[in-house]
Amino acid sequence: MNSRRLLSETRRTFPATKVHCQQPSRILIVDVTSPSWTNTCSVLSEALENTLCLACSLIGPCRVPLLSLYVVQNQQECLLPFTQVKENFARIQACISELRSLPREGCFPQRGNGVVQAVQDGLQQFKQYSRHTAAGGSTNSSVEITILTSQSSKEMAKQLENKLKDVDLVSLRRIQVIEVLKRDFLEPEDVEQCMPAEEPSSSDIAILGMDIDVQTIEDNVISLEVLFKTWLHDYGTEREHLHLLLPSGGFSHSTAPRTTPMCLKCDVQERLLDPALLSETVDGTVRAPDFNSPFQMAAWPATALYKLRVVKALKSEGVCESVLYGLPFIIRPTSCWQLDWDELEINQHSFHALCHSLLKRKWMLLAKREPQNTSPNWNIMVHSYYIIVPSDSATLLVKAIATRELLLPSNFPALPAEHPERAHGPIESALNSLEVEVAYNPLHIKSNLYKYLKSVLYKPLHWQQTQPRDQRPERHQPKQHQSRAKATVAPLLMAPSPVQAFRPAAVRRDSCERSLLPKEYDEFLQ
Repeated sequence: MNSRRLLSETRRTFPATKVHCQQPSRILIVDVTSPSWTNTCSVLSEALENTLCLACSLIGPCRVPLLSLYVVQNQQECLLPFTQVKENFARIQACISELRSLPREGCFPQRGNGVVQAVQDGLQQFKQYSRHTAAGGSTNSSVEITILTSQSSKEMAKQLENKLKDVDLVSLRRIQVIEVLKRDFLEPEDVEQCMPAEEPSSSDIAILGMDIDVQTIEDNVISLEVLFKTWLHDYGTEREHLHLLLPSGGFSHSTAPRTTPMCLKCDVQERLLDPALLSETVDGTVRAPDFNSPFQMAAWPATALYKLRVVKALKSEGVCESVLYGLPFIIRPTSCWQLDWDELEINQHSFHALCHSLLKRKWMLLAKREPQNTSPNWNIMVHSYYIIVPSDSATLLVKAIATRELLLPSNFPALPAEHPERAHGPIESALNSLEVEVAYNPLHIKSNLYKYLKSVLYKPLHWQQTQPRDQRPERHQPKQHQSRAKATVAPLLMAPSPVQAFRPAAVRRDSCERSLLPKEYDEFLQ
């Protein structure tokens, strides 16, 4: 409890700057000294490419604004400097191709300091990039680091705690240390085996001021894809997304009657990506959903505070699925940093109590969406209704439900009790030939969407020449004690705009200290 309070106080001491994009930038550090790098290389590259093609294709603010990729071999090397993900898929693809071409297992001995040095270098480059882009009015205030390694994740977390004590971590939101385990065979239902994140001790928080998330996953495409897709969630914690308003209930814990409704403050999370958010459909048309529609609720981007007022309780078996429409959303207790810790705790306990009570009673809730605009100019308000479904996962599912105006007649005849035997036999034979699954698992079904999006996004870089890795010019790695300021001044001054990729000092050639024109600088980066 004390450690959590300290974390809350630490975040309040250094509140996040309000910026246009609240999504954190990403630094991915891949430890290629693993004995099983041969298998991990291919599945990691495929999972990363799949996730980033989604990020590049979704309409709206980019969910992964900036990405940098490091590999740790004999020493750390930056394959991709901080680059805006949207409209740069060709550059990202070239980086992933270079990752695939890395030498396979047994080529690099394991060394303990390479990952720590990559973390330090990545933080330094993010600080330089932030200063560089702030001058152009485009800022991103936080960064998250994901480390993929075959070494013990707990041991690596201890190394990071010891080495980062004297490093400026104000912009660092979180470090994920992912231990990738090799398995010869993996059942589809066991695609993700993760250990729960450890609660940081008070000394961790006092030293680092942020969380270290330790996980273990299998080295297969689906597990790594699930990991990378967490980047697509909304990470804004400036405010809660939804207020769930329950009836007053007559009396509270005190003796005075309650006149105001109980308000549970919640965050909204997508369960599925909305296909309408993809930049192009299979027929080539562009569809931009209207988030201002009274019949549509959006979890991304979270620009509005939704209010759902519970008006009725419904028996679980009394709701017909044919009157439900739209995408489902997950609601959970808010993690808004602006709320006091005690308020967060009480709100969470009340939310969990609601989940337990609904499950026990086998109830669903019918809720009416309150209008967001109460201006007198709006004479007629259109109300949409939602059904709220409990689960045993400490979350609630919310989905839109039809009203009288939307419902079409459906006077269908009842199913006859008897049917001709000549029709029954062939149908039974056809059904008996089907494979029966206990439950539907969408991870087993592919639609070729990744291949289609990659073909749409694929734009060959006019400056990119496909060369084997061993024929490319060797990158010169600077010594650790060398001053980075001298190596970064010239590129910072001559970069034409913040959208240009920022090349870190750790991968610059010696010639970068001479003055370059912008065109020459682009050619130099390649």
